[in-house]
Amino acid sequence: MESKSVGIIGGGAWGTGMAQALARGNHKVQIWALEDEVVDSINNQHENKKFLPGYTLSNSITCSKDILEVAANKEFLIIASPSLYLASTISKIADLPNIKDGSTIIACLTKGFVPSADGPKLVLETIESALPEIYKDSTVYVAGPSHAEEVAMGKLTGLVAASLNPKNSIRVRELLRVPGLMVYSSFDIIGVQICAAAKNVVACVYGALDALTESSDMFGDNTESLLMAAGLNEIQTLGFAMGATHAETFTSISGVGDLDVTCKSKYGRNRRFGQDIVKTDMLSKFSSIDDLIANVGKIGYLPEGAIACKYVHEISLKKDLKLPLTDALFKILNKEATVDDAITSLLSLK
Repeated sequence: MESKSVGIIGGGAWGTGMAQALARGNHKVQIWALEDEVVDSINNQHENKKFLPGYTLSNSITCSKDILEVAANKEFLIIASPSLYLASTISKIADLPNIKDGSTIIACLTKGFVPSADGPKLVLETIESALPEIYKDSTVYVAGPSHAEEVAMGKLTGLVAASLNPKNSIRVRELLRVPGLMVYSSFDIIGVQICAAAKNVVACVYGALDALTESSDMFGDNTESLLMAAGLNEIQTLGFAMGATHAETFTSISGVGDLDVTCKSKYGRNRRFGQDIVKTDMLSKFSSIDDLIANVGKIGYLPEGAIACKYVHEISLKKDLKLPLTDALFKILNKEATVDDAITSLLSLK
């Protein structure tokens, strides 16, 4: 395979795991990170000790705090910035010559919704509105059941490269044709983005229920499967209301696959967050969902589902959608209901 130059904007776990996968394909990868400790540990110790500890990275992966250096003159640019900071991050690179002329193909790994004055926006919509017009309908969204830890280890993982530009979807798919990854194309950019964001909301509820099963005779594996099936239905309802175009998006790896691994994997931060709500009284640190989002750094890890919950709830009200799991989690995070009350009500137990 011909080596490509790739910049990854975001030195978190997922960006780092993807960098390691690309390095296995002999691509030249440079990561942008904000933190000095991340830059130092990747460059000098070949490990991201802050966000992906315990996984040795290829010597060919480098890291820089200079976002313009990382984004300049790359054949491919992969965005892995958290959704809360996505718009401001993209604005920093929009005037680079290779971005202005569209010579760099841009893909995105970011999950969630992006806050704006007009309400929550999808990731690709946010990126393309901040980029030159040449990128309109041409960026690529990459998602699927893909915990960073297993991607870094090279364990077989399936991904979807979704874009309205079929050539760019294929180009990104070819870039990601490396040991350990299987990548498929899709035109359903909205459906794939909704699956990637909303499954984290379901996983938070799943984690809380999982923790409750340890002390309750009422909940078990059957209950968790019931909740997951309800969650998939909720994701599909939201997806079609937002403009998803293909039902199979929800029954393939973007939907069923990603939801399953996010709810059940030991690596899942959103499942962990739901468990911590029950086991460690995590929410005692916060007065409301807005307070939680504003101070999310106090958690110690990033539960994307807690943030996405606010925006899915907002969309559901605007579009008059019935999304019981989202409503239950919103009430829990906003201190309107206890976990026990919200989940038993959700499951129609009282």
